[in-house]
This record gives sequence, C-alpha cells and structure tokens, in this order.
Amino acid sequence: MQNKYVKNCPFCNGTEIIESCQTGYATVTAVNNTWGGVALYHSICRSCGSVVRSYVKEPEKLLRRKDRK
Repeated sequence: MQNKYVKNCPFCNGTEIIESCQTGYATVTAVNNTWGGVALYHSICRSCGSVVRSYVKEPEKLLRRKDRK
C-alpha cells in the first residue's frame, strides 16, 4: 500500500515507502486507559530503512468508551 502522506524519505529522498504493522505487546494505549490497545503502523523507507511516519488507524479507540463519539 502506497502511503498517501509520505512521498519521499526525508533522510535519503527514497520514493518507495512501505507500510508495516506493530502489534502484540507493542500496542499503543492511552495513559489513563491501559486496557485494550491499538496497533501502531509505520511508514518505512525501503532504501534506507528509516521510519518516516508512525500512526494509529483508529485513534478513537484510545479514548474510554464513554468518551468516544
């Protein structure tokens, strides 16, 4: 999947950005809500291996259920 936010690597100017997913014990959790985290996704430059962007796809899940929209 081509990343729509990162077109070029800021470190080596590479143009091939690949997506990866970090799950398991490395999930992201809110400070005040440690139950149930969300996967952390990374955009990685295929040329130099730099992580050029990290994000979660569903940031709403970091909120407590009563605080969600």
